[in-house]
Amino acid sequence: MDFALPWPTSQGEWLAWSSAVFTVLLGLLFFLAPSLAFRILRLQPRPEKAAAIAEGRGRMSGFYLGVGLCCILLAQPLVYMALGFSWLFTAFGRLLSMMSDGANTPFNWVSIVVELVLAALPLAFAFGFVP
Repeated sequence: MDFALPWPTSQGEWLAWSSAVFTVLLGLLFFLAPSLAFRILRLQPRPEKAAAIAEGRGRMSGFYLGVGLCCILLAQPLVYMALGFSWLFTAFGRLLSMMSDGANTPFNWVSIVVELVLAALPLAFAFGFVP
């Protein structure tokens, strides 16, 4: 059995693939440079709490790398759907925080737009809106 990397062939698949690649790059950033990733996200772990860095390197990078790489390697609509819904719930959680926690900042508005785009790209392909 030969293993071949499935390359996107349609416009919709390219859009979904782009979201997956961005997710993998974000995962690599958390995996290789968690302190930098936290600074970009405007988070600051306490120096006496090294476990916070481990959360970025483990839990956050693990999700991004796992789902993103599965999308790239398997190229299946249902896996892209999982990626899209994951980003959609990320945006929904941010929206809830903006409404209830007083986190209504320009950074969060930009972040929610990016997350909605990252959700829309794979979902549009998975649901057949973009062939």
